Amino acid sequence: MHLTLTGKPFHNYMAATTRLEELLDVVVKEGGSDLHLAAGRVPMLRVSGALVPLSKYPPLTNKETEAMLRSIVSEERWKLFEESQSIDLSYAHKTDTRFRINGYYAQGMVSLALRLIPHAVRTFAELNLPSVLEVFTQRKQGFFLVVGPVGHGKSTTLAAMIDRINDSRAEHILTIEDPVEYLFTPKQSLIHQREVHVDTRDFHTALQSTFREDVDVIMVGEMRDYETISSAVTAAETGHLVLSTLHTNSAAQTIDRIIDMFPAEQQSQVRVQLAGSLIGIFSQRLIPRVSGGLIPAYELLINNNAVSTLIREARTHEINSVIQISSQEGMIDMDRSLAELVRRGEVTVEHAYEHAMDPKTFERYL
Repeated sequence: MHLTLTGKPFHNYMAATTRLEELLDVVVKEGGSDLHLAAGRVPMLRVSGALVPLSKYPPLTNKETEAMLRSIVSEERWKLFEESQSIDLSYAHKTDTRFRINGYYAQGMVSLALRLIPHAVRTFAELNLPSVLEVFTQRKQGFFLVVGPVGHGKSTTLAAMIDRINDSRAEHILTIEDPVEYLFTPKQSLIHQREVHVDTRDFHTALQSTFREDVDVIMVGEMRDYETISSAVTAAETGHLVLSTLHTNSAAQTIDRIIDMFPAEQQSQVRVQLAGSLIGIFSQRLIPRVSGGLIPAYELLINNNAVSTLIREARTHEINSVIQISSQEGMIDMDRSLAELVRRGEVTVEHAYEHAMDPKTFERYL
């Protein structure tokens, strides 16, 4: 990988902005997905899932990383960052590229993690996602979750779903994000995007206000607490289509995580609500592709009568078995998805095996 960096020292915020823009150019030019900046280390670029040191650049100092962040943050938000020691924001790089940025302290020094947000919202086919997701975009109400580890494409999948609704029918779509990532261009639909800490105090407050805003579709960037989940489930019960994400590894674990967020005395009622409002859970992983880049493997749970009963009766441990035997209904088993990628020569057995839910089941599918 050839990287062109000047290595000149910093003198002020203008110099910090110049260097930051230079590094962001490198991310775009080299096809990277993430950039990591930390004191005492050279910048690190993630390409196709692997971290690559930008070794032509000298190790950063804390003054440099702090200056980079301060150069793009207002004084008010900088004070909040110093209090909370973490900040999320989006940043427009030139005219057609945006980054999601997380600033945080590590051993008392400022570090930055920057994620490239592609300019264009890609389609299901372009993302190698199953066409069955189209079905969920046409629902008028219900609760649909996209789940998986950090950095495995959840926001990109949600964006594809929102843009498909935008393409196909006239709805009022509201997104609540921290920060706003993909910027949507209204087509058939009216779209409003609200950013936490900029346009609203928090996810819960923004969700509560949707009941007075004549909203049809709500996209919540992340479910972080039970108040947000409670409001989202209520919205799904009252005629809204609600799409959101959680950092969980499977459909069954997602349901357990949601229930466990609530106080014990509320969990039975939440099970009933979730059993009635949930329409599906899509879990995905991005696997290194033999030909380069990444390709998704996925699991899809569809909330049919059997699944709804398991949720109400606290038998979520049986959900994986239902997914495995319900492919004719459109459900997708993660291990079967991984095995299919191996058979098609898209990924190696070794990489697929690392993400298998049940190694023995995965081996049986090969």
